[in-house]
Amino acid sequence: MKVIEQSKVSPPPNSVPSPTILPLTFFDFPWFYCHPINRIFFYHFPHPTHHFLQTTLPILKHSLSLTLQHFFPFSSNLIIPQNSQDAPYIRYLDTDTLSFTVAESSGDFNLLISDSQDAQNWHPLVPNLPPSSTEQNNTRVIPIMAIQVTVMPNSGFSICLTFNHVAADGKSLHHFMKFWASVSKNRANNNDISLEQSLSLHLDLPSHERDRVKDPKGLKQIYLEELQDFDSKNMEFTGLVRDSYVNKIRTTLVLSFEQVQKLKKWVAEKCKDSHGTQHVSTFVVTSSLIWFCMIKSEQNEGDYVDDLCYFVFLADCRDSPEFSLPKTYFGNCISSLIVAVKRDELVGKNGIVAAAKGIEKKIRDFKSNALLGAESLMSDYRDLSKPGTSLVIVAGSPKLAVYETDFGWGKPKKSDAVHLDSSGSISLSDCRDGGNGIEIGLALERSRMTDFISIFQEQLDNICSM
Repeated sequence: MKVIEQSKVSPPPNSVPSPTILPLTFFDFPWFYCHPINRIFFYHFPHPTHHFLQTTLPILKHSLSLTLQHFFPFSSNLIIPQNSQDAPYIRYLDTDTLSFTVAESSGDFNLLISDSQDAQNWHPLVPNLPPSSTEQNNTRVIPIMAIQVTVMPNSGFSICLTFNHVAADGKSLHHFMKFWASVSKNRANNNDISLEQSLSLHLDLPSHERDRVKDPKGLKQIYLEELQDFDSKNMEFTGLVRDSYVNKIRTTLVLSFEQVQKLKKWVAEKCKDSHGTQHVSTFVVTSSLIWFCMIKSEQNEGDYVDDLCYFVFLADCRDSPEFSLPKTYFGNCISSLIVAVKRDELVGKNGIVAAAKGIEKKIRDFKSNALLGAESLMSDYRDLSKPGTSLVIVAGSPKLAVYETDFGWGKPKKSDAVHLDSSGSISLSDCRDGGNGIEIGLALERSRMTDFISIFQEQLDNICSM
């Protein structure tokens, strides 16, 4: 790995008022418990590095600057006041920039986009956030995003983002990525048009109207009080992270549309006598199968049959009647839904069905009350982070359409969340080959991955052959 350029990118001069302050909403506070998020995209580019530097890099950087005019929080900082009773906020100053690294790698591009590889392969491609700093009044200043572009000569390049989840959720991140890609694609196609013209072609502007987020339960104050026990110096290092990435394999599995339909039919048939299960969705059956296989592949001794296993997933609240926010709302606007099922039920003969019932009920509860149980979310997160807790977290969603992110050099050859190998998460996304299938990303120890794939394939074969 060779670093070619370490630079800074900012919105065009005078395009964003300075200072601009965005308050955090109650949706943002739980993400202080989350380590920085890493998302990577790989693109085919069969040209030498000097060609990339001369032709492609200027387009990427210029289009990024134009994009940051509207997605300015990603070039801003998270501000943590010295007084823990004062709420953190996002602040943009005209001196703020986004860290942008360009590197060259001798790595094998085809290996890096393969469906099974060493989990550490991607780590050199991931940027580090710049270190936090302290202002004169002991206020902590924490950068929100860093980007690294890495060229694999004559084969391809990657774009990897590291960002602080406190600033935005996955929907906002991918809105930013598609906006950047759209502006870049227009310029790559020699359409030297203004940003205003490019906006009318593709994407809507983000909405930063945070005052529209209603807080009927006073959750912001509840969450702020929960955070007061934490030293602000450690806020950027907390998280539900217990695993290391040593000796892990990163694997991508694909469920075809036909397999998903058979899974849905099978689960619906098994649940037909249960009046509680009303809607068996693609998400429900995919998550149930993966959760079942994850728990079956665990080899921890001393597990008791009545141990609870936890499954955490996120639900977008923008369309919820309680909020009715625009789809382009920028920030976090998601509820964390926690499903608990006894281990003996989950690993039993009807484990997939037990998982499906638990997940489907949480979705039903969310639709009737998007903030059900939200008062205890921060303490729930701390409990889930305790050693020995069986926890599976879902990152991403097929609805985010990551494979539609085209900068002008074609759709990604691969995209996933890099942090899966350190967070115990699984990822869900649309398929790179199109269709209505679903991609599943995960990273496990080598021996456990072998067991997981064996269990996964056996279950899938048995269900699809019925």
